[in-house]
Amino acid sequence: MSVRRLIPLTFGWEDLPKSISVHGADPSIRLREPVPGVLCQLDGGWLLLDTGFNDSLIRDPTLRRRFHGTNHSIEAILPPVAGDSLEATFELVGVDPADVVAVAVSHLHNDHAGGLRHFAGRVPVHCQRRDLDYGLHDHPDPEHHGLFRVDYDDPAIEWQLADGQVELAPGIVAIPTYGHTPGHQSFMVTLSDGLADEVGIPGFVFAFDAADLQENIDHELAVGGFINCEAEDTIEPIRRLKAIAAEKGYRLVPGHDPDVWPKLTAELGAPSW
Repeated sequence: MSVRRLIPLTFGWEDLPKSISVHGADPSIRLREPVPGVLCQLDGGWLLLDTGFNDSLIRDPTLRRRFHGTNHSIEAILPPVAGDSLEATFELVGVDPADVVAVAVSHLHNDHAGGLRHFAGRVPVHCQRRDLDYGLHDHPDPEHHGLFRVDYDDPAIEWQLADGQVELAPGIVAIPTYGHTPGHQSFMVTLSDGLADEVGIPGFVFAFDAADLQENIDHELAVGGFINCEAEDTIEPIRRLKAIAAEKGYRLVPGHDPDVWPKLTAELGAPSW
C-alpha cells in the first residue's frame, strides 16, 4: 500500500531575511518563501502534512501585533481570499477538509501548526513527543522562537506522539530531523506504482524546515533557525535525508524554496495561487 495521489499546497508566504533559512547568509537579502503543505491520498482518505497559519493571528490587528509583531523581520502573508486560508486552499485543489483522516505536523512553528484548529477533535494528529513537550513548557521561550501555544494547546487534539522514526500510514514515514525545533520531523512518501510511473520517481522525501532552500541541500548549509543546539548540528539531518533519498531514488524537496516549491506544484499538476 502506498500513496495514490499527492498534492502540494501553498497556504501563504513569508517575507523574511535569507539568514533565517541559511545560517550566515546576508540578512539584507529578503525572500518571499512559500508556506507548504502536502495532501497524500490513501485508501481511506487524505493525510495532511502541515496546516499553515492561524488566520486570526494575522487578520486581526491586535492579535497580529501580539503574536507576529514580536518578530518584525518576518511578514506573514495569506492568500488573496476573504475566507479562511486553509479552507480556500483545499477548495482550490478540489479536496474537502472533511475527507482528511489524519494530520501530521513537521513541527509546531506558527506557519506549520496554525491550522490545527480545523482538525481538533476530528482526526489524529501526529507529532514528535519532544516537539510538543518543548512547546508546552519553558514559556515564554517557545513563543520567542515562533511557536504559538494557542495553535496547539487544545485538549480536543487527538495527539499521536512518536519518539523517533515511525510509519504514519502505508507509504508515509516520519523521519526525526531534530534541530530546527527540538522535535522537527521530515516525511518520506512512497508513491503507488501508477503514480510513480506518472511522476517518474518512486517517491519523495519532504524535508520541510530541516532544509528550507535547495542550497541547504546542495551545499549542506546549516539552516538559520534552530533551538537548543548549534547551527552546525542542523547539517547532519540534511546529510541523512540526502542519503535516504539517494538510496531509494526519491526526490528530496526543501521546505520553503521560492523556486522549487511552485515548480513542484506545477509538475504535479496542482493548482496554486
